[in-house]
Amino acid sequence: MVSLLRERPLPVRELVPFASERSAGKELEGVGTVQALREEAIGGFDLALFSAGSGVSERWAPRFAEAGAVVIDNSSRWRLDPRVPLVVSEVNPEDLEQINDQPWPGGIVANPNCSTMQMVVALAPIHRAAGIERLIVATYQAVSGTGRGAVEELAGQAQAYLEAQAAGREPSLAPAVYRQPIAFNVLPEAGRFPAGEDHTDEERKLMNETRKILADQTIRVSATCARVPVFVGHSEAVHLQTRQPLSVEEARELLAGAPGLTLIDDPAEGRYPTALAAAGKDGVLVGRLRRDPGLERGLALWVVADNLRKGAATNAVELAELVHERRLLGAAAGRAS
Repeated sequence: MVSLLRERPLPVRELVPFASERSAGKELEGVGTVQALREEAIGGFDLALFSAGSGVSERWAPRFAEAGAVVIDNSSRWRLDPRVPLVVSEVNPEDLEQINDQPWPGGIVANPNCSTMQMVVALAPIHRAAGIERLIVATYQAVSGTGRGAVEELAGQAQAYLEAQAAGREPSLAPAVYRQPIAFNVLPEAGRFPAGEDHTDEERKLMNETRKILADQTIRVSATCARVPVFVGHSEAVHLQTRQPLSVEEARELLAGAPGLTLIDDPAEGRYPTALAAAGKDGVLVGRLRRDPGLERGLALWVVADNLRKGAATNAVELAELVHERRLLGAAAGRAS
């Protein structure tokens, strides 16, 4: 987010990094000294970008909002709260206007889950044109979505595996972040299984957030989220059934003209979206568009995006830009719980 704030046109007069007491006092190059998150330090801000987990967001996002800031939160805490807009910049920016209409927790905007984010950018133009009745989604999610420790685990396991293969011995790939080795493997478990659940929380997020963003609770969504040995870039196989007939050619035209999307669709020549192609880019790549013969009015497509950029940081900064452009700053001023 800090890098994007430097790259993009949002006019930031002052940028203050907050963290826990443990990180207070550290210097961030080009930003300044990290401050401890304390009650007396949170006043006077126009915008607060949160990426510190649900617990921190639950406690501190309303406090920043009550102090007059518009909060853009990357955690899952507020996404399904009916009082809080869940917004993807290219899909439903009009929902930002809700921050002026709501009492507490007015002033908070939720950033969707990374897998949901990239998928709805591709689905929105189809949903507007023909409606979506059913979605079947399989995700192939990069380890960076779990955090730095997972990236280091994949790198370490891959090196250990290759060294063991070269020496003709069995590799020792003791997992720490994941419950099974991730190097040269695919884990049918992205996220965690809450008690009594047969779906992971990542799968539930994708189901519930998609319906909220597209403003259609009747869409039936099935999801399987897997973790793959890729550093950056989530990939998704999406199969959908439209409510109204829509040809592949019509869908291709819709996707080619949609904001935030790049259509790469010449599989016979090896041209289709890949995680490596998406890494470091802010947009969503879509391809492998075809008729799904297993569904009435069915379409299939392949969707890829950088989960750290468009899946999280880029959309957060884009929402900040929209809040500024639409003069929504200060929407929470004076609102109390």
